[in-house]
Amino acid sequence: MTAWYKLTVCDYSMCQEYLEGHAMIRSSHLAAPLLVAAIIIAGAAAAPNDDTVADSCNAIRSSVNFDFCVARLRDVPGASSTDRRGHLLMAADLAATAGSTARYAAIVLLRGESDPAARDGLEACDYLYVAASLPALQFMRGYAEAGSWAAAKSLLMLTAQGGIGCEAALAGAPPVATKMTGVNGEFDKLNALATALLYAVS
Repeated sequence: MTAWYKLTVCDYSMCQEYLEGHAMIRSSHLAAPLLVAAIIIAGAAAAPNDDTVADSCNAIRSSVNFDFCVARLRDVPGASSTDRRGHLLMAADLAATAGSTARYAAIVLLRGESDPAARDGLEACDYLYVAASLPALQFMRGYAEAGSWAAAKSLLMLTAQGGIGCEAALAGAPPVATKMTGVNGEFDKLNALATALLYAVS
């Protein structure tokens, strides 16, 4: 009697352990897919917005170097989350800054230059940036921000004058032209970036 009782208790305990363990296994099998789904949903919710810089630069890569476009726009805070019009406004600001830098470089070189041809060329550079490119970029940006696309495009002939005009003015003074190559080139590329984005947006 005692032996039978002990055997019965033992069998019952083993059955209980088996059933409880089996239930835990089934629960874990059900919980695993739910946990994975929860992680995926949470990750998607926490993921940042798509980077729009690459998209904008890809849209104009036939006229502007893709890597240059991405590098310059990524330097601007907020570029990765704004739209293409925002990138256009940023590019216009970058071009204006580059134009101011080029103009300042021409003024500095002019102060120490004695060659008449070089001085004439540098004075022309100063004038073309301050009287044409810089104000034209400012107005173009304003029109673009307001969505006045025709008015913005009408200024593009003026925005480019600083770079190409300065290079032409210094054609007779190669040593000085070489010194201005870097700043003029940076302005030309940024102005081209703003121009391409203007056409892409409008």
